[in-house]
Amino acid sequence: MAMISVQNLVKERKYPFIFALAILLVSATIFFLYSNNLQSLTFSLGDLQKSNPTTSKPSPNATISPDTTQKVDDANDNTKSDDSNDSNSSNDYENNNTTITNIDDNDHNNLLIVDLKIKWVACKGPVAVDYIPCLDNSQAIKELKSRRHMEHRERHCPQPSPRCLVPLPNGYKVPVPWPKSRDMIWYDNVPHPKLVEYKKDQHWVIKKGDFLVFPGGGTQFKDGVTNYINFIEKTLPSIEWGRHTRVILDVGCGVASFGGYLLDRDVITMSFAPKDEHEAQIQFALERGIPATLSVIGTQKLTFPDNAFDLIHCARCRVHWDADGGKPLMELNRILRPGGFFVWSATPVYRDDDRDRNVWNSMVALTKSICWKVVAKTVDSSGIGLVIYQKPVSSSCYEKRQESNPPLCEQHDEKNAPWYVPLSGCLPRLPVDSMGNLVGWPTQWPDRISSKPPSLTTLSDAEEMFIEDTKHWASLVSDVYLDGPAINWSSVRNIMDMNAGYGG
Repeated sequence: MAMISVQNLVKERKYPFIFALAILLVSATIFFLYSNNLQSLTFSLGDLQKSNPTTSKPSPNATISPDTTQKVDDANDNTKSDDSNDSNSSNDYENNNTTITNIDDNDHNNLLIVDLKIKWVACKGPVAVDYIPCLDNSQAIKELKSRRHMEHRERHCPQPSPRCLVPLPNGYKVPVPWPKSRDMIWYDNVPHPKLVEYKKDQHWVIKKGDFLVFPGGGTQFKDGVTNYINFIEKTLPSIEWGRHTRVILDVGCGVASFGGYLLDRDVITMSFAPKDEHEAQIQFALERGIPATLSVIGTQKLTFPDNAFDLIHCARCRVHWDADGGKPLMELNRILRPGGFFVWSATPVYRDDDRDRNVWNSMVALTKSICWKVVAKTVDSSGIGLVIYQKPVSSSCYEKRQESNPPLCEQHDEKNAPWYVPLSGCLPRLPVDSMGNLVGWPTQWPDRISSKPPSLTTLSDAEEMFIEDTKHWASLVSDVYLDGPAINWSSVRNIMDMNAGYGG
């Protein structure tokens, strides 16, 4: 319709002034574009946000074969590998006088001039492909006064931040697509054989030709992870995977098979483990397409808000829950939803030697002091046992304790702010709504995704904001993201949302 109108205007010679002005504007625009300095580029933030990146679409009929898979040249071929990673050095990023200049702070478009004369260099050293600055800061780790509480596995970010690019491993290939990737990945993409050898009797991961295969075994999954998942629900049917229980945390996840197979039950699992002697646990998990992150329960709070998870799982996760006055377990209590479950499968639950008996007795005293109750305890046919605890749904137990140890946290304690905050020695009070009533369990999944969260802030416009945000993203994803960018979403598995809001 717009083109027809313009043609009619030209043909009928109506509005000659408007026509002449349009020609003048087009001419001025062309002159302006060609008169810019070609050595620099001018962008506006608005233009950058509107740009549609293009990516090539892999063939939907592509097969996974070493002969047909695209190999990516090692980014470290042109760099020397005999230099060690110096996390405190700024030499990893060459000074090329790269400038980003804000022309006018008052301009709503935030016009920038960007000089693109950038020459990046690859990180150097024998472990460059696995380099994580905040976890591989050897100088900071050497200066630690203690390692008793896993301080050496926590984040110690170097200053200034390194500016090198982590190179790809030799022989890197386009990842195996989901869902096949849950059970097999390319060995060359995560070339770490140590875990294969170390855990070969527990069937965590097996090397077969060019692939690493994950048979669904584990230290506590002697009959396979699927049987283990079914065993938990059979032990306590009220867990009801994928309906009552939707969001869980797997502590010390290994290669994350527990979370990977729970996806079949409509359960979303955040798996985490430290970067330790088990090498690339989390790299394996992410390459498989399973949500995972590097973390450790040491001296600082986990980076999750209060009352976030329906269930927390630990299968031989090697955390001393009673350490430091029980602070590690109190951290789980903080992020576990009222009425939520803690599934603990470890030798103190089902063995009776002196060491395990002492650990169990300590756990009994600690869980009693924080008002957790045992709702199930059992042993499966393979001899592996587990215990399931439940967090209270009311404050009556806290009030009836003969000794307030650990004490309840003060009301003014900052909640939902766990970044670089030391572990707390107090129990957070149970959440209440605007009327002072205790917050209940969320709606069953999948209705939960569109219903008002019980934990939603009590601000007057919070519910309206949540509803509008849900509508906004439902429309944006279907109308823009799925059809707009040239992205073959069937080839995309791992996504990080940098500004998640309500998660719409």
